[in-house]
Amino acid sequence: MTRRPGPELGRRPLLGLMALAPLATCRRERPQPAGEDPGLWRELEFVPSVEHPTAQHAAVLAEPGAPLLVALHGRGEAVRGLVRGARGWRNDYALGRAHAALSRGSLVAEDFGGLVRPERLAVLNAALRAEPYRGLCVACPYTPALPDPSEAGARPFASFLLDQLIARVRRELGPKAGREATGIDGVSMGGRLALLVGLSHPEVFGAVGALQPAISVADAPWLAKLAAAASARAPGALRLVTSDADPLRPACEKLSERLRAEGVEHQLLVTPGPHDYVWNRGPGAIEMLFWHDRVLRGRQPT
Repeated sequence: MTRRPGPELGRRPLLGLMALAPLATCRRERPQPAGEDPGLWRELEFVPSVEHPTAQHAAVLAEPGAPLLVALHGRGEAVRGLVRGARGWRNDYALGRAHAALSRGSLVAEDFGGLVRPERLAVLNAALRAEPYRGLCVACPYTPALPDPSEAGARPFASFLLDQLIARVRRELGPKAGREATGIDGVSMGGRLALLVGLSHPEVFGAVGALQPAISVADAPWLAKLAAAASARAPGALRLVTSDADPLRPACEKLSERLRAEGVEHQLLVTPGPHDYVWNRGPGAIEMLFWHDRVLRGRQPT
């Protein structure tokens, strides 16, 4: 397969993108975020094997009986090593805090770091009152920075997710099984990989999301065709999330435009905020959990 071009990032360094920001290499690992229950988390080690010769690690927010979401981190965490990288959604993006906020049944602007519009906050709270958040089992593997971030280049990582991670989480931690109860999402570099893996395996994932995905405008046509082929094989839920100060917003909006042209049903959400950790800890984490909790339980997305 011909390698397709990656994102055109220009000179501006961005945290979590395919071009690594200098700050990401020196940032200290954040302590466990306040407001989360540390007892929810489990850690899984994967030793090398013939089929998967690279060691792996995953941090899992374990909710037995809940739908399963695979959440992929950005490039900023990929350079920190196996264990610290796998803890990106927990320690750097405060996923447990977002889970606790949704579990309260009522959100406030501070939960988003202030990065939420009043009308969106009202919609989310109305939805939570009508149908409370019930939680997800979220598997957060170490996400490598692939030298070839194309569909073909993502296949070995996809194989690990499908053959090892999902199978082991289901076997040991007891989430709901089945395609309709399994989703994949990710932020920036992880958002790109979530699209590649999820749309290449619609028989596995009933919901595919991408937060500020590290894609280029040139990626939009072939990604839309990949999504159309996935929908023809097994229709599922698809959502793109970007933000008003995200330099990758034009590419995300172009992909949405091409998806409409291909007749692929999806959602596009634009929130306030930059392409940075403050967004991951606010709108990124909350919107990801909220959406997958709804669609993987057969509810209407909001």
